[in-house]
Amino acid sequence: MQKSKLMLVVALLSAFSLNLQAQYAKTDSTYKKHFVGSTLFLLGNFSKVNPPGFAQLNMGYRITGKDVVSLELITWKHSWPLGINPFYNDKYGIPETKFPGNIREYGIGVAYQRYLWKGLYLAAHAMPMRQIFRNEDGDKVGKGFIIFNTYRVGYHIKLFKDRFFIEPSLGVAGRPYQSNMPEGFKEQDDKWPKWTPEPGLHFGFNF
Repeated sequence: MQKSKLMLVVALLSAFSLNLQAQYAKTDSTYKKHFVGSTLFLLGNFSKVNPPGFAQLNMGYRITGKDVVSLELITWKHSWPLGINPFYNDKYGIPETKFPGNIREYGIGVAYQRYLWKGLYLAAHAMPMRQIFRNEDGDKVGKGFIIFNTYRVGYHIKLFKDRFFIEPSLGVAGRPYQSNMPEGFKEQDDKWPKWTPEPGLHFGFNF
């Protein structure tokens, strides 16, 4: 369900690609320097399997026409290991791979984008996150900490005279650091990789 929704949105928005413009000129002082946005991962909240209670707010600043920094506030909940990618792994969502409860995570991260050619960019996201572990009854059984990083290559598409934008991307996401996990959670998590491919579709409003 999540995969089909994301692919549908990407297909619809790709219709705008006929009007692609070059990325902001390095010497241009008229472009809008600030933006707020989020991600189409919000659609995951409508999933019948493991709805994440996902929320994300991005607040960005264009240092130059080619360099962008942003602050990202994110929270989500998951009952399956992050190493099971729901877009292509059929082990996601089945009882045998489920945690004995769920993990709620809260993070404030930073991201840096560097534009290479027109709208083509590379980006790195670093997200320290606090974790709360709960059992099947909803009781808190532990807390933890991770660093969740994502590395992307994507394309910035201007819409409606640069009032809005979308950024389809492909990346890899994972955890260079994970603190100790409660019994049962760790056993499941250790079975899966710490890094997985991750498609993305960010959107935003410039001002």
